[in-house]
Amino acid sequence: MSLASVLTALGGSALNVALPQVVRQTHAGADAASWILIAFQLTTTVLMVVFGRLADMFGRRTMYLTGLATYTLASLLAGLAPDAWLIVALRVLQAGGTAMLLTNSAALVTDAFPRDRLGEGMGVYTASFSIAQLVGPTVGGFFTEHLGWRWVFWYNVPIGLLCLVWGALVLPRARPAGGERGLDLPGNVLVLAGLGGLLLALSEVTRLGWGHPLVAGGVAAFVLALPLFILREGRTRHPVVDIRLFRDPPFALGTTASFLNAAARISVLFLVSLFFQAVRGEAPVPAALKVLPLSVAAMAASVTSGFLQRWLSPRAVAVIGTSLTLTGLAGLLCTISATVPYAPMAAFLVLIGLGSGLFLPSNTTVLLDGVPSNRLGIVNAMRLMLQNTGGVVGTAMVLSVITVPLPAALHDSVFAGTLSQAAPTAIADLVIGYRWALGCMTAVAALNVLTCLHRARPAAGAPAPVDANRGRGQNGSVSAS
Repeated sequence: MSLASVLTALGGSALNVALPQVVRQTHAGADAASWILIAFQLTTTVLMVVFGRLADMFGRRTMYLTGLATYTLASLLAGLAPDAWLIVALRVLQAGGTAMLLTNSAALVTDAFPRDRLGEGMGVYTASFSIAQLVGPTVGGFFTEHLGWRWVFWYNVPIGLLCLVWGALVLPRARPAGGERGLDLPGNVLVLAGLGGLLLALSEVTRLGWGHPLVAGGVAAFVLALPLFILREGRTRHPVVDIRLFRDPPFALGTTASFLNAAARISVLFLVSLFFQAVRGEAPVPAALKVLPLSVAAMAASVTSGFLQRWLSPRAVAVIGTSLTLTGLAGLLCTISATVPYAPMAAFLVLIGLGSGLFLPSNTTVLLDGVPSNRLGIVNAMRLMLQNTGGVVGTAMVLSVITVPLPAALHDSVFAGTLSQAAPTAIADLVIGYRWALGCMTAVAALNVLTCLHRARPAAGAPAPVDANRGRGQNGSVSAS
């Protein structure tokens, strides 16, 4: 599970560094460059709840292996794509495979760990994503500089085939979890239309404006689908999303914290890597090496998190993590400039990495510990859906805000990493855009600290959890992706 998780997470972090060369060699505009990143996150998000429900019904092993095969095939084809918009389409296919993986991986890992060691197991599993962040920028920079951007996709193929064969041999052929097997097709359609429309509108509003038909249509789809979805889910026997779960304060606050954390920190790696290419004029490999401190710190903190929970509650660890992330983002905001030394930037990246590594496994343990096996897939999918929604919102915000102070004619140069050569006098304006983006991310991180502090307070008289079976089933799990 960890190797496959490294595979899928590696693709995104490597592509962050390779994106400027992809833009240059495919002659892509700023809109296509943005969608190469956003399309993956958006598709993964809207498909989470669908695949979570299907996994509960038909079994996690089959869906997991199908997801691996889909991701590997899409990677092969993306490396052959002749233009940027075809890459966007294949990134959508990759996202479908990733959604199948993420809704199942942690449940499969949990079966291998006794309850008293689960925190440690989840910490190590979470570290696999940090390993991907650690290796990804270097891999992306190396392939881009020496073999070409297509290898950023092609290297996934042999690893994906290895994971596929390995998984087919060792994953147990367990029966699907018991319980109701109905599928709410109208509810799934409403999720795809409403959430997809909202994320589409948020990702394009700065570039196109509120009056553009694409943005207005996305907002309208969300506004129309939301009440219909709530009405539908309150009446159907097989809801896609059990909205009653949000009456449980720990669940509501935990999912809110997941959303805010992702929105605040998900774009840091891309933002910093692009900074050294567009502002400092550095090549992809040196730029990739500059962001390694964040990934190293996140990996170390993820592994440490489970052991730290022997002495501190998971809620306390989550608060510490969010506070470190806030401190790191605020530090970058205060120091970012065209001439800032690397040392303070590296120190603040370390703080963000430590915060992320501590927060993810501890917050997920609080949120999903005790979920019964037959509801694990959909509950975990709800968590991931909101977390990925935060990632899409954060990415769209950053991609839009950093170029606002610049003339529209220079936007393509920013994402191609050539602004320092194309228009050196515009660097000061780009730095202003960076400050605006970091200011937004810092504000979101501060709100997340408040959310986690509120959840950490003893809740006297709090209502009981909605699920009467809340209390770990034999396959209960937490997910830390």
